[in-house]
Amino acid sequence: MSGPRIVAAQIKPNSKKGPLVEVLEDGTLLLYVRAPAVEGKANKAAEELLAAHLGLSKRSVRLISGQTSRHKRFEVQD
Repeated sequence: MSGPRIVAAQIKPNSKKGPLVEVLEDGTLLLYVRAPAVEGKANKAAEELLAAHLGLSKRSVRLISGQTSRHKRFEVQD
């Protein structure tokens, strides 16, 4: 079992396309979530979407930076 890793992501809140994960050329994940960017709803949805995409539990993914930005970093515990 390895330690935590950092995953860079961009988030698209209020997306009709979501929930969906795309991988950009630089390895950054693009997370489309339906939740609005209000009261942390989009951040929570992004954590849940990333966990599902990686096949992990919701508790294994935690937002560590970018709470109010579209560019976010998540800590992922395998």
